[in-house]
Formats: sequence, structure tokens, C-alpha cells
Amino acid sequence: MVKNTQVSPARRAAFDILRRVADGAFSSVLLASEEPKLKPADRSLTHELVLGVLRWQLWLDKIVEHFSKRSIDSLDLPVRIALRLALYQLRFLTRIPASAAVNESVNLVRSAKLSSAAAFVNAVLRRAIREADYDPSSQEKDPIDKLAIETSHPAWLIDCWIRSFGRAEAESLARANNEIPPTAFRVVHKRGNQQEVIEQLTTAGASIERSNIAENAFRISGATSTLRDLSASGQIYLQDEASQLVAQVLDARPGDRVLDLCAAPGGKTTLIADRTGDNALIIAADRSPARISTIITTSKLHQLHAIKPLLLDAGTQLPFAVASFDRILVDAPCSGSGTLRGNPEIRYRLSTADISNFAIAQKQFLRNAADVLRPAGRLVYSTCSVESEENEHVVDDFLRTHPDFTALQTLRTWPHREGSDGFFMAVLERASR
Repeated sequence: MVKNTQVSPARRAAFDILRRVADGAFSSVLLASEEPKLKPADRSLTHELVLGVLRWQLWLDKIVEHFSKRSIDSLDLPVRIALRLALYQLRFLTRIPASAAVNESVNLVRSAKLSSAAAFVNAVLRRAIREADYDPSSQEKDPIDKLAIETSHPAWLIDCWIRSFGRAEAESLARANNEIPPTAFRVVHKRGNQQEVIEQLTTAGASIERSNIAENAFRISGATSTLRDLSASGQIYLQDEASQLVAQVLDARPGDRVLDLCAAPGGKTTLIADRTGDNALIIAADRSPARISTIITTSKLHQLHAIKPLLLDAGTQLPFAVASFDRILVDAPCSGSGTLRGNPEIRYRLSTADISNFAIAQKQFLRNAADVLRPAGRLVYSTCSVESEENEHVVDDFLRTHPDFTALQTLRTWPHREGSDGFFMAVLERASR
């Protein structure tokens, strides 16, 4: 960790988190672990800096290259991060004095034992201040590369979306990915009264609106402290609206036998259980012991007794008899390309090979699940990906090889349309005989 009293706690925390993200960690996990160590104002700025830098990283790097006359890869990682942090503040956070953004980034480089680079960082940032209107996409002639820089997405991903959805849709999606997503939640009916919870949040100063996507889901702004307390006590659960919709379209009923494959961290599992009550059997399967423990903890907090956690790899033959379940949810591991607003680093880590590999695994999960669904049972396949290869193509392949299944419904949600994460859902039903 950086030890330098000349750097504010928020910038120090953001710098350290961004270094760890560059090594493969996830910003959402690191931000959550850092929150208790920071005062509310510092916590808010840390979130803004980390997620803002990650959303605009490619765009910021092009500015660095322009003013430094060096490729971004030739710079030491701490130098890159310090420059990104300062440039993000200079371009997006107008209330922060330019001197504070520059001086503290120079101090971050010094504290990382790269004092020799301090003058370089200072010079680059001073040039950026003098040419505050410089647009790194202005000289780009290729329309795909230009849009990639403007929206800070890899060009291959922009090209993929244009071919799949058309240019207008791809551009709208990419631009929406750089917006701050709304905070969504649901009331845990086993723990809280919906009307009382809403009144408590409203009294604390929150602005609340009902979701247009999912039943009994809400969007909220304000009353952060009260929201956090209600979440910690188990009265509410913070969950994207589209994620809530997945559990709802499964339509599990009291008395049903439900299998939730790839269940962790448990948001959909616990919503299914909250809807069905204790008069159901819900097997929450996941192959990660650590993630299974999260399901156990949340189930206890929400007082949900129908959930039975099971350590299980959904990619192998399932240890259940034929026709064991009335409802099965395959919320498959995926590229996560529908969640780039909240997980912006994913866009820089993905490759076309990753998407193809996810699709191969997703097809196997579906086949395995089908083996244990009863006649007339319902199987829901979902991903938080916008890639057709992981969605429609997977379902089409499944239906070709399983003629006893029918697609009752397919749904998509989009960041630029519904304002939720990008999700795909297919509701599949097995023939009665």
C-alpha cells in the first residue's frame, strides 16, 4: 500500500485498487473491501476515480500518448495509473482544482519509488492542461477505431457489436456503458415489510421509483447510509433489475423442486426462495466453495430455509435422477459484456476466444440440465452477456438437439434501453410426454 501523507485517502485508495485491477483483480470486490476504511466523502471519490478511470481508460491512454509522445505500454504501471487518475480528474471532475489533481499524481509516482518519473508526469499533465480541448479521436479516420476511442472500448468489440446489432445500436450500447448505473434493490419479504422499508428510505431522503422491468424492484438515489444498513440487516438486497427478472421468469411455485445451477453469489437463488417460501426445495449448486459460503451466509441473513447449497460442477454429469426437478435455472458463466457499466475492466480483458469458449461450456450446462428436468418442466437459460454467440446461438443449438423442448419466450435487456444490465433470458419448456 502507498504510504504518503501528501496524497489524499481517496486518491491513495484509488491508485492502489487500480494497480491491483491491472494485475487481474476485480474493482467491485476491491472497492467493497476498501469501503469500511474510508470516510463517506473519501469513499464516494474513490468509487468515482476507480470506475471513471476504468470506463475511460483507452481514451485516457490516447491522451497520454499524444502529450508524452510515447506508447502507453512503454510506461511503468504506476506512471500509467497516476496519469490516468489526474487526466480523469482534469477532464471529468471540474470541481477538483487542477493543481490538486496534478500534484497528488506526481506524489503518487514518488511514493511508488519512481521519483525519476515525477518530472515526466508533471510535464505531461501541464501540457494536457494547456490543451484542455484536445480530443484523442479527432484524427482517427477509420469509423470503428474512432468510435472505439470515443467510447473507450476495444475496436474488435465495437466491430462485433456493429455486425450483430447495427452501428446505431452498437454506438448507443457503448456510450451507455460509460454511464453510472442506477442502484436497484428489492425488499426481502421474509425480513422486511415493503411499505415500511420504502417509507424509512424516503424519510432518510431517498428518491425511489418502481422498476419498469421487474416486479417489486426499485431504483433509488440518496440515503446511502440507510440503504447500507438495511442491506446489512437483510431487509433489502441490492440487485440489478434484470437479474431480478431472471428469477421471476423462472416462475417457481411453492412445493416445486428447483435446481439453480451456477447459483453463486446467490441473488437469484434467494429471490426464488423468497418468492416460493419454505414449502419448496431449492438446490443451489456452484463449483466454488468460497462462493457457496456466500449463498449460505445470505440465506441465513434472509431467513430462507428452502435453499440447500451443493458443491457441484455444472459442466459434468449431474448427480440427480431423471425428471428430478420442476424448474431449473442455468444462469451460465459468461463474458459479462452486459455489465460493463459496473465492471468496466472486463472490456479490456475479453477476447473473441473467450466468448467462443464460454459458448462451448454454456451448451454443455444446458444439456446436463435438460437430463434432470421433468416432463412439462421449465428451464430458464440466462446470461449477463449481450453477445449473440453466448445467447441465441446457444439456445438454437440446444433446440436443434432437443426436439422435446420449446422456447416459450426470449428476453433481452439493455443498458441503453432499459437502463439495466444487459441480460439474455430464454424460457424453455419440456413436452409433457
